[in-house]
Amino acid sequence: MRIQKMPRHQGKITSWKDDQGFGFIAPNGGGPAVFVYIKSFAVQEIRPAGNDIVTYDLTINQKGQPRADNVAFVRDRAPRQARPAVARSLAAAAGFSGLIALLVFTGALPLLVFGVYLGASVTTFIAYAVDQSASRKNQWRTKESTLHVLALIGGWPGALVANK
Repeated sequence: MRIQKMPRHQGKITSWKDDQGFGFIAPNGGGPAVFVYIKSFAVQEIRPAGNDIVTYDLTINQKGQPRADNVAFVRDRAPRQARPAVARSLAAAAGFSGLIALLVFTGALPLLVFGVYLGASVTTFIAYAVDQSASRKNQWRTKESTLHVLALIGGWPGALVANK
């Protein structure tokens, strides 16, 4: 008995949300967009981006929607360097934290303000990291409104760092 292998499909990533780890592929032969998770890529050291050409195995999720598995880039390419936005986010978080520390050191702000920002940032960083880990493992995720509230109460530096 001969086992017949399913054909691989090819398409182009039309949209990619790197911070959320998913996107959509437009199949070369036409048809509905195919959903793809970051964990579906065979090589995860290279981050996908819009217009990347990929091959994939077509599967169907529980809702009957097309999904890509075992995704591979058509041509090898070097891993992307750190995005400039990441460097700006880290610089903004460090600059703000440094400013608050300076204001506390000069006596313009009470130490409690620095402690609140630090505590909120660490808590927010951990919440974002747990959420991103759950996303990669296809597990239950933290509500987006919860993440936004944590950022708004002063944890935005931690949110910036976690979204690198």
